[in-house]
Amino acid sequence: MTNYGDSAHNTVASNMANGKVMESPIDEITKLLARDKKVKVAGIDCDGILRGKIIHKSKFLSSLESGFGMSSAIFGWDMHDVLYTQETSLTSADSGYQDFTAVIDLNSFRRLPFEDNIAFFLLRFYIHEKPVFADGRGMVKALTDNLVDSGYRALAGVELEFMNFQTPSQDGYGSSTDHPNLAAFLAHNAPKALRPVTAGAFGYSATRPIMAKQYFHDIFDQSLEVDCPVEGWHTESGPCVYEAALAVSQVSKMADNVALFKLVCKSVGVQHNITPCFMAKPIHGLPGNSGHIHVSLTTSDGKNAFVQETPDIDARWPDMAYLSDTGRYFLAGIISALPDIMPLLAPNVNSYKRLVENYWAPVSVSWGFEDRLASIRLVAPPSCKPSATRFEIRVPGADIHPHYALSAIFYAGLRGIKNKMQITTPPESARPKEIPAERLPNTLEAALERFSAKDSVARQILGDDFVDFFTVSRCHELRQWREAVTDW
Repeated sequence: MTNYGDSAHNTVASNMANGKVMESPIDEITKLLARDKKVKVAGIDCDGILRGKIIHKSKFLSSLESGFGMSSAIFGWDMHDVLYTQETSLTSADSGYQDFTAVIDLNSFRRLPFEDNIAFFLLRFYIHEKPVFADGRGMVKALTDNLVDSGYRALAGVELEFMNFQTPSQDGYGSSTDHPNLAAFLAHNAPKALRPVTAGAFGYSATRPIMAKQYFHDIFDQSLEVDCPVEGWHTESGPCVYEAALAVSQVSKMADNVALFKLVCKSVGVQHNITPCFMAKPIHGLPGNSGHIHVSLTTSDGKNAFVQETPDIDARWPDMAYLSDTGRYFLAGIISALPDIMPLLAPNVNSYKRLVENYWAPVSVSWGFEDRLASIRLVAPPSCKPSATRFEIRVPGADIHPHYALSAIFYAGLRGIKNKMQITTPPESARPKEIPAERLPNTLEAALERFSAKDSVARQILGDDFVDFFTVSRCHELRQWREAVTDW
């Protein structure tokens, strides 16, 4: 697999060393695509789903400088292409759902091994030459620019859990119809009728992956081929639940990698008649699928900004003895923002079915050193090396929009640093048991009330335009849920 960013950098450096005239990035891309007839491009909608198409190479090359038109409707409907109940300032019938300008990100070049090695690029969206405020990739780019101006570099890692089901035919398992058709099956059957690839629960099993050996290994290998390396890959507790720890990277790359990893899993799944499921809570009575996010900052000289290598013996709580002032401000910012940014960490009605007691999921505004039951787990010395000091945000499920969630977390932390916010919430180890911790919103409706309030932290860090837009999109989700007739 050729990564364009590395290829271009290495070629340019070589040309300079040899006294050659440097070629433009467009010339480099033209060479890399010399044998291609077509290219696949995709942007990410407000549900974190890739939306794209295949275009002829000549069309692609002619679009490198000025972009091409792509319908704004992808930010005006839900994941089933149902238009939002209420129109937004971004997309509307009055504007005729005008085109956005899709700008090709040359640094995102990779080839997709599960689609005949087709060349693939990610997009950013613009309107009237300005970034579309709901475009997650544009949002993360603005975040990284902001961080550079503040003297920091953001690193992130995401752990995704997901269940894996045998893909049935339209008529169900064991029918004479061999062609898998999940959508047709679910049109007449409840999701609980789906069969997991393996039954029962056995986390970290050395033998269960062999039950779907080729699928399991293809995901790992092909993720690496698309420059989305998996650091750790194992079974989790649950019926054919896998967990992937995506290799730590710069925040912009990590956000993209979450979306790309899901694409890999779904595409490989088609080849093996397996359906991966990233819903937060697919099955009642079992733990849900988490999407834990690890975050840290480094300074301009590459040092971890959160660590205090010599323990602070005067720290208010022992949990933060190895946490620097910057780390404390960052943590205070996240604690302060957490209840107000919940729709970005738990964006769907189903998300809140995971966030219940006794299932290893947080339900309160809480933190602690190596505390896996808290919303925010501090990982610091002596349990890790100083350079690995970080926060694990344990609220998100696997259904997150990675760009939105990572932007919200880092902007919340930067707000804490800018205002030198103090931690007023004690760690769980020091909280008096008779004083309950503040509860997180436990429904999407309650979360939207906090998120959309005039004085919400979300508005302070992400702006009114985005908050109003995303609120409309989630209110549409609520209405769809309220109108649905279920077995309850």
